[in-house]
Amino acid sequence: MIYWELFLAFFIPNIIGYGGGPAIIPLIEAEVVGRYGWMNAQQFAETLAVGNALPSPIATKMAGYVGYDVAGAGGAVVAVFATVVPSLLLMIGALGVLYRHRESPRVKRMSQWVRPVIALMMAWLTLGFFLEGVGAAGLFHTLLIAAAAAVALLRFRTHPAFVVMAALAYGGLFLG
Repeated sequence: MIYWELFLAFFIPNIIGYGGGPAIIPLIEAEVVGRYGWMNAQQFAETLAVGNALPSPIATKMAGYVGYDVAGAGGAVVAVFATVVPSLLLMIGALGVLYRHRESPRVKRMSQWVRPVIALMMAWLTLGFFLEGVGAAGLFHTLLIAAAAAVALLRFRTHPAFVVMAALAYGGLFLG
């Protein structure tokens, strides 16, 4: 039964999610935290932070970790399979249709609406992580990390991986 639940927890977000890993993360959180309760919001946020620090697509890393955490190696395989296969099949089918109708005004309008919807979903996820960070680490540490990350990314154009590693190091040293 746990394998079926893992399959559904990652299959559904990947079927209805459009826009890649960042757009699917809030949907995965709704399943993993909200529906099945395999993790709380803090654990999910920490898993996402570590996942972002590692190379490769975020959705498959999240699926592998959560699947392994819930049901061992078999759970990791099921969760990654549920993440990859539906997206691949849908992408092949959808790209064929979109390519055939690429000059259609409807297709162009649909594509224009995708970005704002993803931006709103990411803003909602960010707000949730911010509030969770304030609750766990305090307002001072949360704002300090956010400000330092913003300066590093925008002013010094530091690669995001280094910013994430620095935030992880700060958290390990001062918040551990």
